[in-house]
Amino acid sequence: MFILLDTGTLGDLSNPSSTIKTREIRRWMRSHLLKGVRVRVPEIADYELRRNLILESSSTTASIATFAKASIVRLDALKGIVGYIPLTTQIMNRAAELWADVRKIGMMTAPKEALDGDAILAAQAITISAGSERVIIATDNLGHLNRFATPTVTADEWQNIT
Repeated sequence: MFILLDTGTLGDLSNPSSTIKTREIRRWMRSHLLKGVRVRVPEIADYELRRNLILESSSTTASIATFAKASIVRLDALKGIVGYIPLTTQIMNRAAELWADVRKIGMMTAPKEALDGDAILAAQAITISAGSERVIIATDNLGHLNRFATPTVTADEWQNIT
């Protein structure tokens, strides 16, 4: 089984603060890793989180800039610990198909002009699944991602993935 981290979940895991939520989500991830679950950082989620952190790291407010820079360091470390799923031409071609499929049935997940990271993330999950491996996307965006669900690929909030 694979767990792919969506942007929000990845942001919580990369957060350098020690809050109840960050401690709980880190404990959750460790427990899955100890069980042999393969947790991965998809490149699209890394991109979505990293671009915002880079922008915040240039903030004139020192505390925001320091937080963002520390988050980037943690993000890089996390990728080294759990693994990374890069984007490929195959994944991007599948994402284009998924994007068109949901539009044909009137279930858009983003404006027509948008890149639609949800379709790209779903394509990464479907490609990793190869039709037989179970993949769960840990997300706070169930509505959009479950539009791309397959028998082996689903999305759920991290707290519900046991």
